[in-house]
Amino acid sequence: MSREIEVKSVLNKTKKRDDWFLDDYTLNLYSSCSFNCLYCYIRGSKYGTNLEESLSVKTNSIEILDRQLFNRAKKNQYGIIVLSSATDPYLQVEKKYKLTREALKIIHKHKFPVHIITKSDLIERDFDVLHQINKSAILPTDLKSRLNNRGVIVSFSFSTLDDKVAKIFEKGATKPTKRLKTVIKTKEEGFHTGISLMPLLPFISDTTEHLDLLFSTFKTSKVNYVLPATITLFGNGSADSKTLVLNAIRKHFPELENKYLNYFKNGSQMPTYYKKAFTNKMKELSIEYDIKNRI
Repeated sequence: MSREIEVKSVLNKTKKRDDWFLDDYTLNLYSSCSFNCLYCYIRGSKYGTNLEESLSVKTNSIEILDRQLFNRAKKNQYGIIVLSSATDPYLQVEKKYKLTREALKIIHKHKFPVHIITKSDLIERDFDVLHQINKSAILPTDLKSRLNNRGVIVSFSFSTLDDKVAKIFEKGATKPTKRLKTVIKTKEEGFHTGISLMPLLPFISDTTEHLDLLFSTFKTSKVNYVLPATITLFGNGSADSKTLVLNAIRKHFPELENKYLNYFKNGSQMPTYYKKAFTNKMKELSIEYDIKNRI
């Protein structure tokens, strides 16, 4: 059961725009996440082992956003707003509260561009507002040519295309097969559409066979880009991502347990040799399938 809260601020200005996600601002209308992905970086004691149980709805966020964007626009401080950096903007609770839809209307009102990152098919509901933003958004000067003056970017997050694997690691999210259909629809609508292929799961979705399936599928879907990344797992507490993923590996992929333990025995990152090989492989696939690896 989600709880309702009020906030004093909802729009966050980033210190530096990330080269991958092009975030000048971030906007999170909900706190925690009912998609409950085991590998999520926000995990920890703050939200507990089941993220859905700690879900909060920022009920006054639209009013606050309107005021914050008015002040930014008045100073000509236009920039790309990423929805969302810490939770999905299209959780199941969005069907009731419609905060994302109302926020998009406010964003259109003040002519800001957006980058939506989601695992959900619910984005289809808001194609009408996104078309309005795409036409009227004022882009930062240095991004106008790179984005061909398009004011909307949509990235769909995938860690696998296997529904059975997804049910283990991202139980509350829209199934990858259904998500993929929305990718195709989004691209057909004319939006700048790509894939946030992160995190790939060692020995599960980073195999040669599955990588070829991923890239060939996304090529067929005519996406504009694929952003691949390795997995990072934090902490040893009961609610931390490393603990939860290792427990899932132990239960569902016992033959991989020792390999995972060896990878993460010294910290949260994959070994350097793996990351170097991964980077090279992703460049090869990007070239082979002629898909850009940047937005």
